[in-house]
Amino acid sequence: MANLEITKHPGELLLAEINEKSMTQKELAIRTNVSEKHISTVINGTKEISASFARRLDIALGAKSGTWAERQAEYDRYKAKIEEENGITDEELSILKSMKDVVDYFLKIGIMHNHCGDVEKVIQLRQILCVINLDLVPLITYNAAYRAQIKTSTSIDPYILFAWQRMCEILTENVNINKSFDSGKLYDCIPKIKELLFENDPNIMVQQLKKLFADCGVAFEVVQHFRGAPVQGFIKQTSNDKVILCLTIRGKKADKFWFSLFHEVGHLLNGDLNARFVDFDSLSGSMETKADIFARDTLIEPNLYKQFVSSGKYHSLEEIKKFSRYAKVPHWITIGRLHNDEWLDWSYFANEAPSYTWAK
Repeated sequence: MANLEITKHPGELLLAEINEKSMTQKELAIRTNVSEKHISTVINGTKEISASFARRLDIALGAKSGTWAERQAEYDRYKAKIEEENGITDEELSILKSMKDVVDYFLKIGIMHNHCGDVEKVIQLRQILCVINLDLVPLITYNAAYRAQIKTSTSIDPYILFAWQRMCEILTENVNINKSFDSGKLYDCIPKIKELLFENDPNIMVQQLKKLFADCGVAFEVVQHFRGAPVQGFIKQTSNDKVILCLTIRGKKADKFWFSLFHEVGHLLNGDLNARFVDFDSLSGSMETKADIFARDTLIEPNLYKQFVSSGKYHSLEEIKKFSRYAKVPHWITIGRLHNDEWLDWSYFANEAPSYTWAK
């Protein structure tokens, strides 16, 4: 821990100043029109320099305007920092330790800075999470689905989950969005989004997705996944009516990514946008069912899929590819659907879907 002797009290600086000028405390009292006792209490460190007295000192000592106010402010800031450091609890240090993966990633991408001890890292996390004590994180109110998951799931760490959410907000802060969220435009944009199913370079694909979403008032980002935050998406409407949409996938498989993406788009188009909406992997209910149906039917036209399944030709990779060309989707999208619907065992054509190596 640091100590206050590193930064001197302005009263000590004042004493040094008048000694240098061969000025007595009595003379300073006369020049500033205050009592000698007032001067003495400031010099002894038992009284702060008020804004009014700071201005008088600037004049009496021939200093630049604001000099003594800034010296008092600098001391106050330093004192507050020391008090903050001394107020860090053992529980907060334990929370920091449990968030090692998050902290390491925040250091990697520059959200936090390194070359400091655990105390400073706790202070940085407080600032990032916007709480004066890390212990307060579980008490913050979330949406109903968020609270329900926290209460019922042993796989969720509220600190990691909250940090993940803040990361989503931070990483989309600088996305250039010039318009409010437009659900109609997003719906009309779906064919262009689907065209990117065939983009072989996932980095180009993500950049194109960002442009398309931005044109609809949506700041899109693919974010890191952390153990303790079993989520697939995060949606938030900002104060200026724009929307944040973040997606994370744990397996990196392309079919899972695209289904998750259209699932989140389904939430946006179905009007499920609250102030914050955290979409958990294990979440169920009518909203999730509707979003799943939207993703399913948007990727593959329902009647075409029904006809293909009825034909019984789905055990042939060549027939799957033929159907997929007709349905205008990559064949691995069809395979993922057949796996999910249990028409095919998961071992069939399991490696057809590419892995997105950009997944963080």
